[in-house]
Amino acid sequence: MANKILFPENFLWGAATASYQIEGSWNKHGKGESIWDRFVHTPGNILNNDTGDVANDHYRLWKKDIGLMKRIGLQAYRFSVSWPRILPAGRGKVNQKGLDFYSRLVNGLLEAGITPFITLYHWDLPQALEDEGGWTVRSTAEAFADYANVVSRALGDRVRSWITHNEPAVAAWLGYEMGVHAPGHRDLSKATRVAHHLLLSHGQAVPVIRRNSPNAEVGITLNIGWNVPASNSAADMKLTRENDGKWFRWFADPLYGRGYPSDITKYFTELGGLPNGFDFVQAGDMDVVAAPTDFIGLNYYSRNLHRSNAPDNDPQIDFQHPKTPEYWTEMGWENYPEGLTGVLARVYFHYGPRKLYITENGASYSTPPDENGNVPDELRINYLRTHFAAMHRAIQAGVPLAGYFVWSLLDNFEWSFGYSQRFGIVWVDYETQKRILKDSAKWYKGVIKKNGF
Repeated sequence: MANKILFPENFLWGAATASYQIEGSWNKHGKGESIWDRFVHTPGNILNNDTGDVANDHYRLWKKDIGLMKRIGLQAYRFSVSWPRILPAGRGKVNQKGLDFYSRLVNGLLEAGITPFITLYHWDLPQALEDEGGWTVRSTAEAFADYANVVSRALGDRVRSWITHNEPAVAAWLGYEMGVHAPGHRDLSKATRVAHHLLLSHGQAVPVIRRNSPNAEVGITLNIGWNVPASNSAADMKLTRENDGKWFRWFADPLYGRGYPSDITKYFTELGGLPNGFDFVQAGDMDVVAAPTDFIGLNYYSRNLHRSNAPDNDPQIDFQHPKTPEYWTEMGWENYPEGLTGVLARVYFHYGPRKLYITENGASYSTPPDENGNVPDELRINYLRTHFAAMHRAIQAGVPLAGYFVWSLLDNFEWSFGYSQRFGIVWVDYETQKRILKDSAKWYKGVIKKNGF
């Protein structure tokens, strides 16, 4: 008989979404243009030239979506606020219709017994601010603190859980260095400035949120993979450390008062990413960035196997899983639950956060409805089951993991991949906006009910 896995009392089970990926209504009711609105309307940026103009039409169908959350039994819902829906110009005049939408959403969640978790920034910067330099200029960080003030003043009496930023590494490197996300720049020196201003804006917003929502918990979400070398060669190990440093430590170290890691400072300097050193860092900045937080959110999907092509890369040890759907999702990401235990333990024992949440975790499988209208996504259930067991092992090792948010509630607009990838536990027909609970949602409902499986 299989062992029963039970999670701690008060463990929070939820699902996550992001404003641009689900809301639609991109130019309705006073909403300003975002960098993603501009980016997707430029042909060639997105697979199939898809846009988020309609997406899941959640702006209109939010009541239906709360009904789905209730059917699944979700205890918490993590969603992001669209900055240009609140402040069309990025600062200044507030769009009351935008604020009212999120106020109704929060009230609807509370009435349904679902705890709202608000992410203030999930990448949809107002285009008006991008026109002034975007995250490359310090004034955008100051505008973010003002935006955080507007939202937390309006909702802080009811919302008790706040996340400043989602994955600042992705916003910086994919948006400003690699150009595959909005706003589409390809300049490492710009991206390092962006990374600092994102972190600075987080630190500036934390005390603002605390002031407006005194009993709230405040944190930030970072993306993290389980980074390992493909062999024990010096080249593979160096590559692993550089990538881990760029994508995780460059953000986590400053948040916990350690400043920017010296090895990655050297790495960026050699690549030309710090042509004038840290000229964008002003006195006192690093103390602001290290503002004490109540939790860290981690988004984990896969293992990152680092293989260098350097001559000394022999002998190579290939321990990857076979390329089958059980082990590889449709995003081309490996299903590696052991890595989740590893990253949770690493972050807790290395940085000592008060508590942790898994703020995103999930898998892309496009299993369609069958002739009976069911969506038998067994591969996703397998992914979730194995990752839940991995989380449980971390808790047993002493990690104060407080909750889990599956990515995602709904199939949605998946950034540069358009609508080609389906991460939802709810199937969405984008033509009709019909929603169907997948078998994974029904299985998840049972896990939530039993607080285990």
